[in-house]
Amino acid sequence: MLKPPSDEPLHGTADDRLIDLTDVDIRLPLLVYVSREKRPGYDHNKKAGAMNALVRASAIMSNGPFILNLDCDHYIYNSQAMREGMCFMMDRGGDRICYVQFPQRFEGIDPSDRYANNNTVFFDVNMRALDGLMGPVYVGTGCLFRRVALYGFDPPRSKEHHPGCCSCCFFGRNKKHSSMAHSPEENRALRMGDSDDEEMNLSLLPKRFGNSTFLIDSIPVAEFQGRPLADHPAVKNGRPPGALTIPRELLDASTVAEAISVISCWYEDKTEWGHRVGWIYGSVTEDVVTGYRMHNRGWRSVYCVTKRDAFRGTAPINLTDRLHQVLRWATGSVEIFFSRNNALLASPRMKILQRIAYLNVGIYPFTSIFLIVYCFLPALSLFSGQFIVQTLNVTFLTYLLIITVTLCLLAVLEIKWSGIELEEWWRNEQFWLIGGTSAHLAAVLQGLLKVIAGIEISFTLTSKSAGDDLDDEFADLYVVKWTSLMIPPITIMMVNLIAIAVGFSRTIYSVIPQWSRLLGGVFFSFWVLAHLYPFAKGLMGRRGRTPTIVFVWSGLMAITISLLWVAINPPSTTNQIGGSFQFP
Repeated sequence: MLKPPSDEPLHGTADDRLIDLTDVDIRLPLLVYVSREKRPGYDHNKKAGAMNALVRASAIMSNGPFILNLDCDHYIYNSQAMREGMCFMMDRGGDRICYVQFPQRFEGIDPSDRYANNNTVFFDVNMRALDGLMGPVYVGTGCLFRRVALYGFDPPRSKEHHPGCCSCCFFGRNKKHSSMAHSPEENRALRMGDSDDEEMNLSLLPKRFGNSTFLIDSIPVAEFQGRPLADHPAVKNGRPPGALTIPRELLDASTVAEAISVISCWYEDKTEWGHRVGWIYGSVTEDVVTGYRMHNRGWRSVYCVTKRDAFRGTAPINLTDRLHQVLRWATGSVEIFFSRNNALLASPRMKILQRIAYLNVGIYPFTSIFLIVYCFLPALSLFSGQFIVQTLNVTFLTYLLIITVTLCLLAVLEIKWSGIELEEWWRNEQFWLIGGTSAHLAAVLQGLLKVIAGIEISFTLTSKSAGDDLDDEFADLYVVKWTSLMIPPITIMMVNLIAIAVGFSRTIYSVIPQWSRLLGGVFFSFWVLAHLYPFAKGLMGRRGRTPTIVFVWSGLMAITISLLWVAINPPSTTNQIGGSFQFP
Protein backbone atom coordinates (compact mmCIF):
# COMPACT_ATOMS: atom_id res chain seq x y z
CA MET A 1 0.00 0.00 0.00
CA LEU A 2 1.30 3.39 -0.95
CA LYS A 3 1.44 5.75 2.02
CA PRO A 4 -1.84 7.68 2.29
CA PRO A 5 -1.40 11.33 1.31
CA SER A 6 -1.47 13.97 4.00
CA ASP A 7 -4.13 16.63 4.23
CA GLU A 8 -1.74 19.47 3.48
CA PRO A 9 -0.42 20.06 -0.06
CA LEU A 10 3.16 18.97 -0.69
CA HIS A 11 4.97 21.14 -3.22
CA GLY A 12 8.06 20.03 -5.09
CA THR A 13 11.35 21.81 -5.54
CA ALA A 14 13.38 22.95 -8.52
CA ASP A 15 16.56 21.21 -7.40
CA ASP A 16 18.06 18.69 -9.82
CA ARG A 17 14.83 18.33 -11.82
CA LEU A 18 14.04 18.81 -15.47
CA ILE A 19 10.73 20.49 -14.57
CA ASP A 20 10.15 23.18 -11.97
CA LEU A 21 7.69 21.67 -9.46
CA THR A 22 7.78 24.44 -6.87
CA ASP A 23 4.10 25.29 -7.43
CA VAL A 24 2.91 21.75 -8.11
CA ASP A 25 1.29 19.47 -5.53
CA ILE A 26 3.32 16.27 -5.87
CA ARG A 27 1.25 14.13 -3.49
CA LEU A 28 0.39 10.74 -4.94
CA PRO A 29 -3.08 9.24 -4.55
CA LEU A 30 -3.65 6.22 -2.37
CA LEU A 31 -2.56 3.12 -4.28
CA VAL A 32 -3.33 -0.33 -2.87
CA TYR A 33 -2.47 -3.71 -4.37
CA VAL A 34 -5.01 -6.33 -3.32
CA SER A 35 -4.63 -10.11 -3.57
CA ARG A 36 -7.51 -11.97 -1.99
CA GLU A 37 -7.00 -15.01 0.19
CA LYS A 38 -7.06 -18.30 -1.72
CA ARG A 39 -7.09 -21.88 -0.52
CA PRO A 40 -6.77 -25.17 -2.42
CA GLY A 41 -10.06 -26.80 -3.31
CA TYR A 42 -12.07 -23.63 -2.76
CA ASP A 43 -13.99 -22.03 -5.62
CA HIS A 44 -12.89 -18.40 -5.83
CA ASN A 45 -15.18 -17.60 -8.81
CA LYS A 46 -12.35 -16.30 -10.96
CA LYS A 47 -12.65 -12.68 -12.12
CA ALA A 48 -16.07 -12.11 -10.55
CA GLY A 49 -14.81 -13.21 -7.14
CA ALA A 50 -11.74 -11.01 -7.44
CA MET A 51 -13.84 -7.98 -8.44
CA ASN A 52 -16.18 -8.49 -5.48
CA ALA A 53 -13.18 -8.70 -3.19
CA LEU A 54 -11.90 -5.40 -4.59
CA VAL A 55 -15.29 -3.77 -4.02
CA ARG A 56 -15.34 -4.90 -0.39
CA ALA A 57 -11.74 -3.89 0.34
CA SER A 58 -12.10 -0.50 -1.33
CA ALA A 59 -15.31 0.18 0.65
CA ILE A 60 -13.24 -0.02 3.84
CA MET A 61 -10.17 1.90 2.64
CA SER A 62 -11.37 4.58 0.21
CA ASN A 63 -15.13 4.09 -0.38
CA GLY A 64 -15.21 6.05 -3.60
CA PRO A 65 -18.79 6.45 -4.93
CA PHE A 66 -17.61 5.47 -8.42
CA ILE A 67 -15.53 2.46 -9.45
CA LEU A 68 -13.51 2.12 -12.65
CA ASN A 69 -13.09 -1.42 -14.00
CA LEU A 70 -10.17 -2.12 -16.38
CA ASP A 71 -8.75 -5.45 -17.52
CA CYS A 72 -5.08 -6.10 -16.91
CA ASP A 73 -4.31 -5.65 -20.63
CA HIS A 74 -5.91 -2.17 -20.80
CA TYR A 75 -4.59 1.19 -19.72
CA ILE A 76 -5.86 4.76 -19.45
CA TYR A 77 -5.26 6.66 -22.69
CA ASN A 78 -7.33 9.75 -21.85
CA SER A 79 -6.92 11.16 -18.35
CA GLN A 80 -10.17 13.13 -18.69
CA ALA A 81 -12.32 10.09 -19.46
CA MET A 82 -13.26 9.43 -15.83
CA ARG A 83 -14.29 13.07 -15.43
CA GLU A 84 -16.61 12.74 -18.44
CA GLY A 85 -18.10 9.55 -17.03
CA MET A 86 -18.76 11.12 -13.63
CA CYS A 87 -20.39 14.12 -15.30
CA PHE A 88 -23.09 11.79 -16.63
CA MET A 89 -23.72 10.32 -13.18
CA MET A 90 -23.74 13.62 -11.27
CA ASP A 91 -25.89 15.54 -13.73
CA ARG A 92 -29.61 16.07 -13.21
CA GLY A 93 -31.26 12.66 -13.41
CA GLY A 94 -27.87 10.99 -13.41
CA ASP A 95 -28.56 9.25 -10.11
CA ARG A 96 -30.42 6.59 -12.11
CA ILE A 97 -27.31 5.71 -14.14
CA CYS A 98 -25.61 2.55 -12.87
CA TYR A 99 -22.54 2.62 -15.12
CA VAL A 100 -20.90 4.45 -18.01
CA GLN A 101 -19.44 2.10 -20.61
CA PHE A 102 -16.58 3.27 -22.84
CA PRO A 103 -15.71 1.64 -26.17
CA GLN A 104 -12.79 -0.75 -26.34
CA ARG A 105 -9.92 0.35 -28.56
CA PHE A 106 -6.97 -1.89 -29.29
CA GLU A 107 -3.32 -1.60 -30.25
CA GLY A 108 -1.04 -4.04 -32.05
CA ILE A 109 -3.68 -5.22 -34.54
CA ASP A 110 -2.62 -5.76 -38.15
CA PRO A 111 -3.64 -2.93 -40.51
CA SER A 112 -6.15 -5.09 -42.40
CA ASP A 113 -7.66 -6.40 -39.13
CA ARG A 114 -7.89 -9.87 -40.64
CA TYR A 115 -10.01 -11.40 -37.86
CA ALA A 116 -12.10 -8.32 -36.95
CA ASN A 117 -10.35 -7.91 -33.60
CA ASN A 118 -11.43 -4.28 -33.32
CA ASN A 119 -15.11 -5.32 -33.25
CA THR A 120 -15.87 -2.00 -34.88
CA VAL A 121 -19.44 -2.87 -35.83
CA PHE A 122 -20.24 -3.89 -32.26
CA PHE A 123 -18.66 -0.90 -30.52
CA ASP A 124 -19.58 1.78 -33.07
CA VAL A 125 -22.97 0.53 -34.26
CA ASN A 126 -24.61 -1.85 -31.78
CA MET A 127 -23.49 -0.10 -28.61
CA ARG A 128 -24.40 3.33 -29.96
CA ALA A 129 -27.86 2.03 -30.82
CA LEU A 130 -28.31 0.56 -27.33
CA ASP A 131 -27.43 3.96 -25.89
CA GLY A 132 -30.83 5.12 -27.12
CA LEU A 133 -32.60 2.47 -25.03
CA MET A 134 -31.84 1.79 -21.37
CA GLY A 135 -28.17 1.83 -22.25
CA PRO A 136 -25.37 -0.41 -23.53
CA VAL A 137 -24.47 -3.79 -22.08
CA TYR A 138 -21.48 -4.12 -19.78
CA VAL A 139 -18.57 -5.66 -21.70
CA GLY A 140 -16.17 -6.38 -18.85
CA THR A 141 -13.68 -3.53 -19.07
CA GLY A 142 -13.54 0.22 -19.60
CA CYS A 143 -16.60 0.77 -17.41
CA LEU A 144 -17.25 3.33 -14.65
CA PHE A 145 -19.72 1.99 -12.04
CA ARG A 146 -21.84 3.61 -9.37
CA ARG A 147 -20.91 1.75 -6.20
CA VAL A 148 -24.46 1.68 -4.80
CA ALA A 149 -25.73 0.06 -8.03
CA LEU A 150 -23.22 -2.76 -7.51
CA TYR A 151 -24.67 -3.31 -4.05
CA GLY A 152 -27.89 -4.59 -5.57
CA PHE A 153 -30.16 -1.64 -4.77
CA ASP A 154 -32.89 -0.39 -7.08
CA PRO A 155 -32.55 3.06 -8.64
CA PRO A 156 -34.21 6.05 -6.98
CA ARG A 157 -37.77 6.94 -7.98
CA SER A 158 -38.41 3.32 -8.90
CA LYS A 159 -41.95 2.70 -10.14
CA GLU A 160 -42.40 -0.53 -8.22
CA HIS A 161 -41.35 0.76 -4.84
CA HIS A 162 -41.15 -1.63 -1.91
CA PRO A 163 -39.59 -1.03 1.51
CA GLY A 164 -35.95 -2.06 1.48
CA CYS A 165 -35.63 -2.44 -2.28
CA CYS A 166 -33.62 0.71 -3.03
CA SER A 167 -31.03 2.86 -1.34
CA CYS A 168 -33.49 5.51 -0.15
CA CYS A 169 -35.30 2.88 1.93
CA PHE A 170 -32.11 1.68 3.59
CA PHE A 171 -30.62 5.10 4.24
CA GLY A 172 -33.69 7.23 4.93
CA ARG A 173 -33.03 9.23 1.81
CA ASN A 174 -36.05 11.43 2.35
CA LYS A 175 -35.17 11.99 6.01
CA LYS A 176 -32.19 13.90 7.36
CA HIS A 177 -29.61 13.11 4.70
CA SER A 178 -28.44 16.64 4.00
CA SER A 179 -24.93 16.48 5.48
CA MET A 180 -21.98 14.17 5.21
CA ALA A 181 -21.72 11.37 7.78
CA HIS A 182 -18.34 10.31 9.11
CA SER A 183 -18.59 8.45 12.38
CA PRO A 184 -20.27 5.02 12.72
CA GLU A 185 -22.80 6.50 15.14
CA GLU A 186 -23.84 9.17 12.60
CA ASN A 187 -24.03 6.60 9.83
CA ARG A 188 -26.29 4.35 11.89
CA ALA A 189 -28.55 7.28 12.75
CA LEU A 190 -28.88 8.24 9.10
CA ARG A 191 -29.46 4.65 8.09
CA MET A 192 -32.03 3.77 10.71
CA GLY A 193 -34.24 6.86 10.44
CA ASP A 194 -37.49 6.89 12.38
CA SER A 195 -39.68 4.20 10.80
CA ASP A 196 -40.06 0.52 11.59
CA ASP A 197 -39.41 -0.35 7.95
CA GLU A 198 -35.89 1.02 8.13
CA GLU A 199 -35.17 -0.88 11.34
CA MET A 200 -36.28 -4.03 9.54
CA ASN A 201 -34.05 -3.14 6.62
CA LEU A 202 -31.10 -2.70 8.97
CA SER A 203 -31.55 -6.25 10.15
CA LEU A 204 -31.33 -7.46 6.55
CA LEU A 205 -28.01 -5.75 5.84
CA PRO A 206 -25.72 -8.43 7.41
CA LYS A 207 -27.53 -11.14 5.45
CA ARG A 208 -26.84 -9.31 2.23
CA PHE A 209 -23.39 -7.81 2.78
CA GLY A 210 -21.83 -9.75 5.65
CA ASN A 211 -21.14 -8.98 9.30
CA SER A 212 -18.56 -6.24 8.81
CA THR A 213 -19.87 -3.06 10.47
CA PHE A 214 -17.18 -1.06 8.67
CA LEU A 215 -18.58 -2.20 5.32
CA ILE A 216 -22.20 -1.56 6.29
CA ASP A 217 -21.36 1.90 7.62
CA SER A 218 -19.65 2.79 4.35
CA ILE A 219 -22.75 2.17 2.19
CA PRO A 220 -24.74 5.33 3.06
CA VAL A 221 -21.60 7.43 2.74
CA ALA A 222 -20.98 6.18 -0.80
CA GLU A 223 -24.64 6.72 -1.66
CA PHE A 224 -24.53 10.31 -0.43
CA GLN A 225 -21.26 11.15 -2.19
CA GLY A 226 -22.60 9.90 -5.52
CA ARG A 227 -25.65 12.16 -5.55
CA PRO A 228 -25.96 15.06 -8.00
CA LEU A 229 -25.19 18.52 -6.65
CA ALA A 230 -28.30 20.29 -5.31
CA ASP A 231 -27.59 23.49 -7.26
CA HIS A 232 -30.85 23.51 -9.22
CA PRO A 233 -34.51 23.29 -8.18
CA ALA A 234 -34.98 20.26 -10.44
CA VAL A 235 -32.47 18.25 -8.41
CA LYS A 236 -34.26 16.24 -5.73
CA ASN A 237 -32.41 14.70 -2.79
CA GLY A 238 -29.10 16.12 -3.97
CA ARG A 239 -26.10 16.88 -1.80
CA PRO A 240 -25.49 20.50 -0.78
CA PRO A 241 -22.48 22.36 -2.22
CA GLY A 242 -19.34 21.92 -0.16
CA ALA A 243 -20.49 18.72 1.52
CA LEU A 244 -17.50 16.78 0.16
CA THR A 245 -14.81 19.29 1.12
CA ILE A 246 -14.48 17.96 4.66
CA PRO A 247 -11.10 16.19 4.92
CA ARG A 248 -11.06 12.43 5.32
CA GLU A 249 -9.61 10.67 8.29
CA LEU A 250 -6.32 8.92 7.57
CA LEU A 251 -6.20 5.15 7.57
CA ASP A 252 -5.08 3.41 10.72
CA ALA A 253 -3.97 -0.14 11.43
CA SER A 254 -7.44 -1.31 12.48
CA THR A 255 -8.98 -0.11 9.22
CA VAL A 256 -6.36 -1.89 7.14
CA ALA A 257 -6.88 -5.06 9.19
CA GLU A 258 -10.62 -4.86 8.54
CA ALA A 259 -9.99 -4.45 4.80
CA ILE A 260 -7.97 -7.66 4.91
CA SER A 261 -10.58 -9.58 6.86
CA VAL A 262 -13.47 -8.74 4.50
CA ILE A 263 -11.75 -10.49 1.59
CA SER A 264 -11.22 -13.86 3.20
CA CYS A 265 -11.83 -16.81 0.93
CA TRP A 266 -15.27 -17.48 2.47
CA TYR A 267 -16.62 -13.92 2.45
CA GLU A 268 -19.48 -14.97 0.12
CA ASP A 269 -20.80 -17.62 2.57
CA LYS A 270 -24.30 -16.84 3.92
CA THR A 271 -24.38 -13.53 2.04
CA GLU A 272 -25.74 -12.35 -1.31
CA TRP A 273 -22.35 -11.51 -2.80
CA GLY A 274 -22.20 -13.01 -6.27
CA HIS A 275 -25.94 -13.72 -6.29
CA ARG A 276 -27.53 -10.30 -5.95
CA VAL A 277 -24.69 -8.07 -4.81
CA GLY A 278 -21.60 -7.24 -6.86
CA TRP A 279 -20.44 -9.23 -9.87
CA ILE A 280 -22.78 -12.17 -10.49
CA TYR A 281 -21.42 -15.74 -10.45
CA GLY A 282 -22.39 -18.73 -12.54
CA SER A 283 -21.28 -17.72 -16.04
CA VAL A 284 -18.02 -17.22 -17.89
CA THR A 285 -19.50 -13.94 -19.14
CA GLU A 286 -20.18 -12.52 -15.69
CA ASP A 287 -19.93 -9.01 -17.15
CA VAL A 288 -23.07 -9.34 -19.29
CA VAL A 289 -25.01 -10.95 -16.43
CA THR A 290 -23.99 -8.22 -13.99
CA GLY A 291 -25.13 -5.48 -16.38
CA TYR A 292 -28.34 -7.36 -17.12
CA ARG A 293 -29.22 -7.57 -13.42
CA MET A 294 -28.81 -3.79 -13.09
CA HIS A 295 -30.96 -3.03 -16.13
CA ASN A 296 -33.51 -5.53 -14.87
CA ARG A 297 -33.86 -3.52 -11.66
CA GLY A 298 -34.57 -0.36 -13.64
CA TRP A 299 -31.13 1.26 -13.79
CA ARG A 300 -29.94 2.96 -16.96
CA SER A 301 -26.46 3.02 -18.48
CA VAL A 302 -24.66 5.41 -20.81
CA TYR A 303 -22.27 4.87 -23.70
CA CYS A 304 -19.52 7.49 -23.65
CA VAL A 305 -17.41 7.92 -26.80
CA THR A 306 -14.64 10.45 -26.21
CA LYS A 307 -12.77 12.34 -28.93
CA ARG A 308 -9.51 10.86 -27.68
CA ASP A 309 -9.79 7.15 -26.88
CA ALA A 310 -10.56 6.71 -23.20
CA PHE A 311 -8.73 3.40 -22.80
CA ARG A 312 -6.64 1.16 -24.99
CA GLY A 313 -5.65 -2.47 -24.74
CA THR A 314 -4.39 -5.49 -26.61
CA ALA A 315 -6.29 -8.18 -28.48
CA PRO A 316 -5.34 -11.66 -29.77
CA ILE A 317 -4.43 -11.37 -33.45
CA ASN A 318 -3.68 -15.08 -33.80
CA LEU A 319 -6.44 -17.14 -35.46
CA THR A 320 -6.47 -19.89 -32.81
CA ASP A 321 -6.49 -17.51 -29.87
CA ARG A 322 -9.17 -15.39 -31.50
CA LEU A 323 -11.40 -18.44 -32.01
CA HIS A 324 -10.90 -19.49 -28.38
CA GLN A 325 -11.84 -15.99 -27.26
CA VAL A 326 -15.03 -16.06 -29.30
CA LEU A 327 -15.76 -19.56 -28.00
CA ARG A 328 -15.59 -18.34 -24.42
CA TRP A 329 -17.95 -15.43 -25.13
CA ALA A 330 -20.41 -17.62 -27.02
CA THR A 331 -20.42 -20.31 -24.32
CA GLY A 332 -21.26 -17.66 -21.76
CA SER A 333 -24.13 -16.49 -23.95
CA VAL A 334 -25.51 -20.04 -24.15
CA GLU A 335 -25.27 -20.29 -20.35
CA ILE A 336 -27.23 -17.06 -20.06
CA PHE A 337 -29.92 -18.38 -22.40
CA PHE A 338 -30.47 -21.47 -20.24
CA SER A 339 -30.38 -19.58 -16.93
CA ARG A 340 -32.73 -17.35 -15.01
CA ASN A 341 -30.93 -14.38 -16.59
CA ASN A 342 -32.69 -15.05 -19.89
CA ALA A 343 -34.25 -11.83 -21.20
CA LEU A 344 -37.54 -13.66 -21.65
CA LEU A 345 -37.78 -13.71 -17.84
CA ALA A 346 -36.93 -10.04 -17.40
CA SER A 347 -38.96 -7.83 -15.06
CA PRO A 348 -41.46 -5.26 -16.34
CA ARG A 349 -38.93 -2.53 -15.53
CA MET A 350 -36.85 -3.51 -18.56
CA LYS A 351 -38.10 -1.96 -21.78
CA ILE A 352 -39.17 -4.25 -24.57
CA LEU A 353 -36.43 -3.17 -26.99
CA GLN A 354 -33.77 -3.61 -24.31
CA ARG A 355 -35.20 -7.05 -23.61
CA ILE A 356 -34.86 -7.94 -27.28
CA ALA A 357 -31.25 -6.73 -27.22
CA TYR A 358 -30.42 -8.96 -24.25
CA LEU A 359 -32.31 -11.83 -25.86
CA ASN A 360 -30.02 -11.48 -28.87
CA VAL A 361 -27.01 -11.68 -26.55
CA GLY A 362 -28.13 -15.10 -25.38
CA ILE A 363 -29.48 -16.50 -28.64
CA TYR A 364 -26.93 -15.50 -31.28
CA PRO A 365 -24.77 -18.68 -30.91
CA PHE A 366 -27.76 -20.79 -31.99
CA THR A 367 -27.75 -19.08 -35.40
CA SER A 368 -24.67 -21.18 -36.16
CA ILE A 369 -26.95 -24.14 -36.86
CA PHE A 370 -28.72 -22.30 -39.68
CA LEU A 371 -25.42 -20.83 -40.85
CA ILE A 372 -23.93 -24.31 -41.25
CA VAL A 373 -26.93 -25.35 -43.35
CA TYR A 374 -26.60 -22.24 -45.49
CA CYS A 375 -22.90 -22.93 -46.15
CA PHE A 376 -23.59 -26.49 -47.32
CA LEU A 377 -26.66 -25.73 -49.44
CA PRO A 378 -24.74 -24.46 -52.51
CA ALA A 379 -22.53 -27.56 -52.45
CA LEU A 380 -25.57 -29.80 -52.16
CA SER A 381 -27.07 -28.05 -55.17
CA LEU A 382 -23.94 -28.64 -57.23
CA PHE A 383 -23.63 -32.27 -56.12
CA SER A 384 -27.24 -33.12 -56.95
CA GLY A 385 -27.47 -31.08 -60.13
CA GLN A 386 -30.61 -29.38 -58.82
CA PHE A 387 -30.73 -25.68 -58.12
CA ILE A 388 -31.72 -24.52 -54.63
CA VAL A 389 -35.03 -23.31 -56.05
CA GLN A 390 -36.78 -25.63 -58.48
CA THR A 391 -38.22 -22.91 -60.71
CA LEU A 392 -36.93 -19.40 -61.25
CA ASN A 393 -40.01 -17.26 -61.75
CA VAL A 394 -40.50 -13.53 -61.65
CA THR A 395 -42.08 -13.60 -58.19
CA PHE A 396 -39.10 -15.35 -56.60
CA LEU A 397 -36.57 -13.11 -58.34
CA THR A 398 -38.47 -9.99 -57.26
CA TYR A 399 -38.60 -11.23 -53.66
CA LEU A 400 -34.88 -12.05 -53.73
CA LEU A 401 -34.06 -8.63 -55.21
CA ILE A 402 -36.08 -6.80 -52.54
CA ILE A 403 -34.41 -8.72 -49.72
CA THR A 404 -30.94 -8.14 -51.17
CA VAL A 405 -31.49 -4.40 -51.73
CA THR A 406 -32.94 -4.01 -48.22
CA LEU A 407 -29.91 -5.67 -46.62
CA CYS A 408 -27.56 -3.50 -48.68
CA LEU A 409 -29.40 -0.34 -47.66
CA LEU A 410 -29.25 -1.35 -44.00
CA ALA A 411 -25.52 -1.90 -44.32
CA VAL A 412 -25.09 1.52 -45.97
CA LEU A 413 -27.11 3.19 -43.21
CA GLU A 414 -24.99 1.51 -40.53
CA ILE A 415 -21.80 2.65 -42.22
CA LYS A 416 -22.98 6.22 -42.76
CA TRP A 417 -24.51 6.62 -39.30
CA SER A 418 -21.63 5.16 -37.32
CA GLY A 419 -18.80 6.44 -39.50
CA ILE A 420 -17.08 3.07 -39.87
CA GLU A 421 -15.36 2.13 -43.10
CA LEU A 422 -16.65 -0.39 -45.62
CA GLU A 423 -13.59 -2.61 -45.12
CA GLU A 424 -14.27 -2.82 -41.40
CA TRP A 425 -17.89 -3.77 -42.04
CA TRP A 426 -16.80 -6.46 -44.52
CA ARG A 427 -14.24 -7.88 -42.08
CA ASN A 428 -17.00 -8.13 -39.50
CA GLU A 429 -19.20 -10.02 -41.97
CA GLN A 430 -16.38 -12.41 -42.80
CA PHE A 431 -15.50 -13.23 -39.23
CA TRP A 432 -19.18 -13.55 -38.34
CA LEU A 433 -19.31 -16.55 -40.66
CA ILE A 434 -15.92 -17.89 -39.51
CA GLY A 435 -16.87 -17.68 -35.85
CA GLY A 436 -20.41 -18.84 -36.51
CA THR A 437 -19.33 -22.07 -38.17
CA SER A 438 -16.64 -22.87 -35.60
CA ALA A 439 -16.72 -21.26 -32.14
CA HIS A 440 -20.46 -20.58 -31.98
CA LEU A 441 -21.33 -24.15 -32.97
CA ALA A 442 -18.93 -25.55 -30.37
CA ALA A 443 -20.40 -23.19 -27.76
CA VAL A 444 -23.90 -24.53 -28.41
CA LEU A 445 -22.68 -28.11 -27.96
CA GLN A 446 -20.76 -27.26 -24.79
CA GLY A 447 -23.70 -25.32 -23.39
CA LEU A 448 -26.08 -28.20 -24.02
CA LEU A 449 -23.62 -30.61 -22.36
CA LYS A 450 -23.50 -28.39 -19.28
CA VAL A 451 -27.29 -28.03 -19.08
CA ILE A 452 -28.19 -31.65 -19.84
CA ALA A 453 -25.27 -33.63 -18.43
CA GLY A 454 -23.79 -31.11 -16.00
CA ILE A 455 -20.36 -31.27 -17.67
CA GLU A 456 -18.34 -28.15 -16.84
CA ILE A 457 -16.11 -26.76 -19.58
CA SER A 458 -12.77 -25.29 -18.57
CA PHE A 459 -11.25 -22.42 -20.52
CA THR A 460 -7.70 -21.20 -20.85
CA LEU A 461 -6.87 -17.53 -20.74
CA THR A 462 -6.50 -15.90 -24.12
CA SER A 463 -2.84 -15.69 -25.16
CA LYS A 464 -1.82 -12.26 -26.40
CA SER A 465 1.92 -12.74 -26.68
CA ALA A 466 3.89 -11.84 -29.74
CA GLY A 467 5.47 -14.30 -32.12
CA ASP A 468 9.11 -15.39 -32.31
CA ASP A 469 10.08 -12.79 -34.91
CA LEU A 470 11.03 -9.71 -32.91
CA ASP A 471 11.50 -7.65 -36.08
CA ASP A 472 7.88 -8.09 -37.14
CA GLU A 473 5.26 -6.36 -35.01
CA PHE A 474 2.58 -8.72 -36.31
CA ALA A 475 4.58 -11.96 -36.17
CA ASP A 476 1.91 -13.63 -34.06
CA LEU A 477 -0.57 -13.15 -36.89
CA TYR A 478 1.16 -15.83 -38.98
CA VAL A 479 1.46 -18.46 -36.24
CA VAL A 480 -0.76 -21.47 -36.95
CA LYS A 481 -1.75 -23.55 -33.91
CA TRP A 482 -4.10 -26.43 -34.60
CA THR A 483 -7.42 -26.55 -32.80
CA SER A 484 -10.52 -28.65 -33.33
CA LEU A 485 -12.47 -25.42 -33.95
CA MET A 486 -10.85 -25.32 -37.42
CA ILE A 487 -12.50 -28.56 -38.57
CA PRO A 488 -15.95 -27.16 -39.54
CA PRO A 489 -14.64 -24.22 -41.64
CA ILE A 490 -12.11 -26.47 -43.38
CA THR A 491 -14.87 -28.98 -44.12
CA ILE A 492 -17.07 -26.23 -45.58
CA MET A 493 -14.25 -25.02 -47.82
CA MET A 494 -13.36 -28.51 -49.06
CA VAL A 495 -16.97 -29.49 -49.71
CA ASN A 496 -17.68 -26.33 -51.70
CA LEU A 497 -14.48 -26.65 -53.74
CA ILE A 498 -15.22 -30.31 -54.57
CA ALA A 499 -18.82 -29.41 -55.38
CA ILE A 500 -17.71 -26.71 -57.82
CA ALA A 501 -15.47 -29.22 -59.58
CA VAL A 502 -18.25 -31.84 -59.72
CA GLY A 503 -20.81 -29.34 -60.98
CA PHE A 504 -18.48 -28.00 -63.64
CA SER A 505 -17.63 -31.52 -64.85
CA ARG A 506 -21.29 -32.53 -64.98
CA THR A 507 -22.21 -29.44 -67.00
CA ILE A 508 -19.40 -29.88 -69.53
CA TYR A 509 -20.13 -33.56 -70.18
CA SER A 510 -23.91 -33.18 -70.27
CA VAL A 511 -25.83 -33.57 -73.52
CA ILE A 512 -27.74 -30.39 -72.76
CA PRO A 513 -25.56 -28.23 -70.49
CA GLN A 514 -27.58 -26.18 -68.00
CA TRP A 515 -25.25 -23.30 -67.36
CA SER A 516 -27.79 -21.28 -65.37
CA ARG A 517 -27.94 -23.91 -62.62
CA LEU A 518 -24.17 -24.16 -62.57
CA LEU A 519 -23.70 -20.39 -62.35
CA GLY A 520 -26.28 -20.13 -59.57
CA GLY A 521 -24.66 -22.83 -57.47
CA VAL A 522 -21.12 -21.60 -58.16
CA PHE A 523 -22.09 -18.01 -57.24
CA PHE A 524 -23.39 -19.02 -53.81
CA SER A 525 -20.42 -21.36 -53.24
CA PHE A 526 -17.99 -18.58 -54.08
CA TRP A 527 -19.93 -16.26 -51.77
CA VAL A 528 -19.35 -18.72 -48.92
CA LEU A 529 -15.67 -19.10 -49.83
CA ALA A 530 -15.24 -15.30 -50.00
CA HIS A 531 -16.36 -15.06 -46.39
CA LEU A 532 -13.91 -17.79 -45.40
CA TYR A 533 -10.97 -16.17 -47.20
CA PRO A 534 -9.36 -14.74 -43.99
CA PHE A 535 -9.61 -18.18 -42.43
CA ALA A 536 -7.93 -19.83 -45.42
CA LYS A 537 -5.26 -17.15 -45.44
CA GLY A 538 -4.62 -17.76 -41.75
CA LEU A 539 -4.05 -21.48 -42.40
CA MET A 540 -1.35 -20.65 -44.93
CA GLY A 541 0.85 -19.03 -42.31
CA ARG A 542 3.67 -16.89 -43.66
CA ARG A 543 5.49 -17.59 -46.92
CA GLY A 544 3.57 -20.83 -47.42
CA ARG A 545 4.69 -22.44 -44.16
CA THR A 546 1.45 -24.32 -43.72
CA PRO A 547 1.45 -26.98 -40.97
CA THR A 548 1.39 -30.55 -42.26
CA ILE A 549 -1.66 -31.34 -40.15
CA VAL A 550 -3.73 -28.92 -42.23
CA PHE A 551 -2.92 -30.86 -45.42
CA VAL A 552 -3.59 -34.16 -43.64
CA TRP A 553 -7.02 -33.07 -42.42
CA SER A 554 -7.91 -31.53 -45.79
CA GLY A 555 -6.95 -34.71 -47.66
CA LEU A 556 -8.81 -36.97 -45.24
CA MET A 557 -11.96 -34.87 -45.43
CA ALA A 558 -11.82 -34.67 -49.23
CA ILE A 559 -11.48 -38.47 -49.52
CA THR A 560 -14.22 -39.07 -46.96
CA ILE A 561 -16.64 -36.69 -48.67
CA SER A 562 -15.98 -38.23 -52.08
CA LEU A 563 -16.48 -41.80 -50.83
CA LEU A 564 -19.57 -40.77 -48.92
CA TRP A 565 -21.11 -39.21 -52.01
CA VAL A 566 -20.35 -42.28 -54.10
CA ALA A 567 -21.98 -44.47 -51.44
CA ILE A 568 -25.08 -42.27 -51.26
CA ASN A 569 -25.48 -41.70 -54.99
CA PRO A 570 -23.55 -44.40 -56.90
CA PRO A 571 -23.07 -43.73 -60.62
CA SER A 572 -25.27 -45.69 -63.02
CA THR A 573 -23.99 -47.67 -66.00
CA THR A 574 -21.97 -45.28 -68.08
CA ASN A 575 -23.67 -44.44 -71.32
CA GLN A 576 -21.54 -42.99 -74.03
CA ILE A 577 -23.68 -40.60 -76.05
CA GLY A 578 -22.08 -38.67 -78.83
CA GLY A 579 -18.63 -39.19 -77.45
CA SER A 580 -19.55 -37.73 -74.04
CA PHE A 581 -20.33 -39.29 -70.69
CA GLN A 582 -23.66 -38.65 -68.99
CA PHE A 583 -23.62 -38.39 -65.21
CA PRO A 584 -26.73 -38.94 -63.15
